[in-house]
Amino acid sequence: MASEAAEDVNAISAAAPEAAATTGAEKQPHKLERKWSFWFDNQSRPKQGAAWGTSLRKVYTFDTVEEFWCLYDQIFKPSKLPGNADFHLFKAGIEPKWEDPECASGGKWSVTSNRKANLENMWLETLMALIGEQFDEADEICGVVASVRQRQDKLALWTKTATNEAAQMGIGRKWKEIIDVNDKITYSFHDDSRRERSAKGRYNV
Repeated sequence: MASEAAEDVNAISAAAPEAAATTGAEKQPHKLERKWSFWFDNQSRPKQGAAWGTSLRKVYTFDTVEEFWCLYDQIFKPSKLPGNADFHLFKAGIEPKWEDPECASGGKWSVTSNRKANLENMWLETLMALIGEQFDEADEICGVVASVRQRQDKLALWTKTATNEAAQMGIGRKWKEIIDVNDKITYSFHDDSRRERSAKGRYNV
């Protein structure tokens, strides 16, 4: 089982550079304002006794529009994920873990979806908003996670400073607008989630 999970990670890691290489070197690439990294985590076949995060792998770091589209089109769509697996897009240099110094004092906005097509659309809109620097509080954002689950898929937008309510509310309102969600979404602190499996939300928009 563990070897199959490793094969998934290795296949994605091998495919990502090939996908990015097809961007057309003859054209001048469109540089992004900052570098971003895609990560993959397959928790569907965890190794017995393994700590959380041991299956998390950084797959590819990019800084051009062309690389992004090749990577997204060929690999990083939630519909390509096996069940119980995650795709992450985080700023380069930040690991999608609570323990990372940039995330340690942060939290996340979360939205759920019962339809794969809806998750895919929200994921893409969020990715474009992040790499296109559409958030006023862009420096406060760490990244986004798409989680495919059997009962309900989830998208989570991670931020740095959970106690900065004004910044989090601004991000939450903007994100709702970007992903076109009318239902209430909730912000939870990573500190709360460490202590309780079902941590209560601190902010709502």
